[in-house]
Amino acid sequence: MPLASASGGLARVKVIYPAPEYWADERHSDVIEILRTALEKTENKYGPFEIEPYSTVMNYGRVTSSLKRGKFVNVAWGSTSIKKEKELLPIRIPLRKGLLGYRLMLTTLSGQKKLSKVSNVEEFKDVRLAQGLGWGDVGVLSHAGLNVVTANYENIFKMLQRERIDAFPRGVSEVFDELEINWEDYPNIIVEQDVLIKYPWPYYFFLNKNDVELAERIEAGLRIMIKDGSFDEIFEKYNRADLERANLSGRRVIELDNPLLPAETPLSDERLWFNP
Repeated sequence: MPLASASGGLARVKVIYPAPEYWADERHSDVIEILRTALEKTENKYGPFEIEPYSTVMNYGRVTSSLKRGKFVNVAWGSTSIKKEKELLPIRIPLRKGLLGYRLMLTTLSGQKKLSKVSNVEEFKDVRLAQGLGWGDVGVLSHAGLNVVTANYENIFKMLQRERIDAFPRGVSEVFDELEINWEDYPNIIVEQDVLIKYPWPYYFFLNKNDVELAERIEAGLRIMIKDGSFDEIFEKYNRADLERANLSGRRVIELDNPLLPAETPLSDERLWFNP
């Protein structure tokens, strides 16, 4: 956090966030731009900053553990839960306006045939799904009684290519980019055409419980961005093309409850949420 320097100014704050999981991993470019912009918007009040990824790749479970211990990274992002909000300091502004709760799926031609017959949760229980290690979505899918396994992110593509699973649920803002990045290595994988999985899924910045001043700075920057329109500009920049490709209105919707959702979730603030 920034502290007063000997000259009476503010010390430079260093923000370290999780490194991408592999060389072409651009899944969080929008979140990193939001973070950098929030820091820029608050320089006059809080002082200069540096921002960089951590030097070593960590899966999400290790990132969360490191943040709890106050080591390696001091800002991370991810889905929320009652447990996580007890252990970490959340900034309750959904970074993708809840869009990650609108889920399409990566699948194969055989998986598509299976999913084309799915119209409700009970039928969905026969579909073999996968999610990443430590991802909060696992709790939502398991609570609904769905068949879900976990694996390293890159290994899920291998599992899908070999049809050891039927589908890999991904956010609307993730699925098309991930297909394009991986299609040469995994040519059997396609975007599923018929189904939309939907559940409330806020995605926040999280900090160590003791890092209150940095959290206040980031939240102040986010609120400035919401007010001046730059938050929505970044949302549109990264998501508009995917929303147009996703054809949300033409899909069968399977709605799931989120048992992990804390009572403090700001669901009533319409400014914060995507509304198709």
